[in-house]
Amino acid sequence: MAEVKKWSVDLHKLIYTHIVMIGVPTIFYYCLRLGGLTLIDIHVAIATFFLVSSFMIILEASNSLFRRYAVKAEKAPISKPLEKIPRFIKKVLGMNGGKRPQSLNPVPRCSVLIAAYLPNEQDIILETLRYILNTMQRSPAGLEIILAYNTPLDLPIEDDLKLLAQLNPELQLIRVEGSHSKAENLNAALEVVTGEIVCILDADHHPAPDCFFRAWRWLEHEYDVVQGRNVIRNHCHNLLTQNIAVEFESLYGVSHPAKSFLTDSTIFGGSNGYWRTSVLKQIRFNPIMLTEDIDATMRTLLSGYRILHDRSIIATELAPAEFNSFWFQRKRWAQGWLEVSFKYQRRVWKSKHFTFWQKLYWTYLLYYCVVYSLFALQILPLILSLFLFHGSLPQSENPYLWFCTLITFFSGFYQTAVTMKVAAIRYPTIYFLQHAVLIFLYTTLKNMISVVALYDHLHGYNQWVVTPRGRQTARVVAPETTPVLTPAAGVASTK
Repeated sequence: MAEVKKWSVDLHKLIYTHIVMIGVPTIFYYCLRLGGLTLIDIHVAIATFFLVSSFMIILEASNSLFRRYAVKAEKAPISKPLEKIPRFIKKVLGMNGGKRPQSLNPVPRCSVLIAAYLPNEQDIILETLRYILNTMQRSPAGLEIILAYNTPLDLPIEDDLKLLAQLNPELQLIRVEGSHSKAENLNAALEVVTGEIVCILDADHHPAPDCFFRAWRWLEHEYDVVQGRNVIRNHCHNLLTQNIAVEFESLYGVSHPAKSFLTDSTIFGGSNGYWRTSVLKQIRFNPIMLTEDIDATMRTLLSGYRILHDRSIIATELAPAEFNSFWFQRKRWAQGWLEVSFKYQRRVWKSKHFTFWQKLYWTYLLYYCVVYSLFALQILPLILSLFLFHGSLPQSENPYLWFCTLITFFSGFYQTAVTMKVAAIRYPTIYFLQHAVLIFLYTTLKNMISVVALYDHLHGYNQWVVTPRGRQTARVVAPETTPVLTPAAGVASTK
């Protein structure tokens, strides 16, 4: 009932903001057209905005398609001249990828930190703990699993957790009294952690058995944080989860790896991230931020530490299966990015730890992507005013506008095609086809959510609405049958 009430409030915000963002500009543009103005300059400006975003999408997709981390051994020499040509071209274009470092020392003691809000996640936490206990590969120095949870009342599930901890000495339970956030739970766990490297997981995440061994090959050398690839486990639940599954593959299989390849910098995504414990204890998490993971990312990078994305380190998770849950999750993400953008953008440009290219790229991520939703929506009132003025939509003769439109549509289809190529799970082809068809509606929906998030941010509304978690057992791929958890089923091809 409370969630329905919150959605009703947000619906009113949605209507109000879009009357302001679309309705009022439509009337304004229509009046300008009545005054004899063609508004071609505004149309060109908005088209250029779309064009820049499209080129970035194409750049990231192409980069992540061709650049992959190299295998351990050098490639066998080629004797035939014709076979040398493709390798030479890839080398010139920088498509060979970075050579994966060799592990020189055994993996040290590892710690898994799981943050949970039990009234919401009590139905899935035992499944997650048992999965980790039964499948995760141990380092010679040992493994500890810490569940840091908060709950406003005593729950029967706590007795089951205590019994599981008694049977498995590796498992430690911490009930964080007075906690109201994931950040507070994680900070409490950091007080008792003993591992040299730490994996942070949400309560619904099932990591690959060899996750620590894959992350250590980077942490042992020059990196301080390694972000893995998150894959949707309940993708077949409905149309929404199918599109989220493809979207996550676009993010964690295409966009985030491209950030690593292009700028040697990326984000910590909140879960399936592997930290040097000494770094994490210094950074910690800010409980007042809506996206404590992005906030931690910026403070990590501003402190001179390095983050890398390795898409071969896979963990499966549950996507929101209901629209309400999706709405509030994405609104929190959008508002959290706003908070981080306003807080850290200046520091990025002043920082000595960022290269010039990294500063440009993070400006694109922080500011450009924040204002994108506002500018992108302006194409609607521009077109609506044109329709009201002419009674129809006349065909444009401006070649630049046609070019921008072509590139914009192409970028969405191209990114989806690349995603299908590098996907960790070989989803049914229909997933990608329907996502390619719906991508512009899906993007528009997320832009609408971002506008409401901006409204909340400007009015000081920063309430965290918990994303409901449930088993959804009827339509969840069983962990033991999920193909992404074994190198033979697609992981190795993403190195």
